[in-house]
Amino acid sequence: MVSGAENLSLLGNTETKYPQSPEEAKLEVIPNLWTENDYVVNLDCHEFTCLCPKTAQPDFAQIEISYIPKDFLVESKALKLYLFSYRNEGIFHEFVTNKIANDLQELLQAKALVVKGKFMPRGGIAINPLVVLGDRDLAKEFKLI
Repeated sequence: MVSGAENLSLLGNTETKYPQSPEEAKLEVIPNLWTENDYVVNLDCHEFTCLCPKTAQPDFAQIEISYIPKDFLVESKALKLYLFSYRNEGIFHEFVTNKIANDLQELLQAKALVVKGKFMPRGGIAINPLVVLGDRDLAKEFKLI
């Protein structure tokens, strides 16, 4: 077993409990075994949903997460459940994109982290927030922005 996998509580658990809010969700990490390398991790969530905070109508989006890890990687099942937890959350597109970016950066302390929200149009307007945290020059060098 790879070092760090023994501390994971969600991956491999056959009795998955779906969190009802982002505060209830548990993000987990695994150690980055290649800390001497700068490399990019790209994660795509094509089925993201949240609610309009005013109308409670569903908003659909693709959330793209790219980061250059430092000491940790986000565990993908925990990330999936975390993103799923926004399903019942009333939140503006710009706010949810920033919250996801801030939560991940607080967890990972990535060298650079970019979160893009590609929301389906409502009323003829698509809102596509982009959040960049960490080393902007490194993010540019790796063409994350």
